[in-house]
Amino acid sequence: MTARRYLQLDVFADRPGAGNPLAVIPQAQGLDDAQMQAIARWTRLPETTFVFPPTQPGASYRVRMFSPRREVPFAGHPSVGTAHAVLECGLATLRDGRLLQEGLAGVLPLLVEGEGATRTIAVRTPRTRVVEVASADDPRLAAALAGSPLGALPPALVDGGRCWWLAELADESALREAAPDWAAIGQLAEQTGSMGLCAFARAGAGRDYDLVVRAFVGAPAQFEDAASGAANATLAAWLKHNDALPGHDGRYVASQGREVGFDARLQLRVDAEGEVWSGGRVCSVIRGEIDW
Repeated sequence: MTARRYLQLDVFADRPGAGNPLAVIPQAQGLDDAQMQAIARWTRLPETTFVFPPTQPGASYRVRMFSPRREVPFAGHPSVGTAHAVLECGLATLRDGRLLQEGLAGVLPLLVEGEGATRTIAVRTPRTRVVEVASADDPRLAAALAGSPLGALPPALVDGGRCWWLAELADESALREAAPDWAAIGQLAEQTGSMGLCAFARAGAGRDYDLVVRAFVGAPAQFEDAASGAANATLAAWLKHNDALPGHDGRYVASQGREVGFDARLQLRVDAEGEVWSGGRVCSVIRGEIDW
C-alpha cells in the first residue's frame, strides 16, 4: 500500500458545506488509469482530481479529472479546487498572480486574487460555440421545462467543452420553485448529446448575487449540480453573446445549489477580449492521506 496526500475541498464556498465537494490527490505519480477511476468511484464525489508534474513548457502542473463513471476533459470546480490544493501543498508558484493548468482541454490560466480565507481563484474557460437557438415552444424542451414561464432570451444549446441547454426563466421564484422532470431532462440530454438543462433567472431585489442558476444533469446520471463552474461559464458566454450580462464591467455573481442543500457563490467575469473566467473561494475541509 502506498500512502499519498489527500485533500477534500468545498469549491465556490466561503464556508464548509456550502459549495461543491472535490477530492484531490496532489502527487499522483505511479497511479494508472484504472486506479484513478477506481479511486474516483470510491470517493463518490462529483469529481476527483489527480495532480502530476507538467509536460508542457510553462505549465505549473498537470491535472486529470475523473467523475465516478469516467474521465472528464474539463470542468470548472475541479480546476478551481485543484489550483487551491496545489498552492496549499506548495507544488507550484504563482507567476504574476497566475497558474497555468495543463489538462485534456489544453493549458488554461487561473487567476489568483487575495490571500487566506478571502482568496479567490478563477479559471479561464474554453471558448464556447452556439450550436442551436430554439424557439420557446420547441417540443424537445417543453417537457423538460415543465411549464415554467420563460424569460426574455430564447433557449439555446451551447458548447463550452460540455454542451448545455440554457433556458432563462421569468424570475427567481419561478426558477427556485421549479420541479425537474427527470425523465424529460434525461431524454433531452440523450437526444441532443448534451449534459442536460441549465436554467437561470435574474435575481430579486436586495440579493448578494445577480443570477440564480440550476443545472440539471440528464445523462449519464441524473442529478442537480450543486455548483458548476463550466455550466456557469457557458451561460456567461451566452449572455455576453446577447449583450445581456448582469452586474457591472463584465463581472457578476451567481447563486447555485440552494435547492439541493448547498449555497454556492460563483464569480463570473467576461474580460475585454471576450474570455470567460469562472471562479470563487475554496475551503479545505479534510487533510490527510489515502492508502491505495
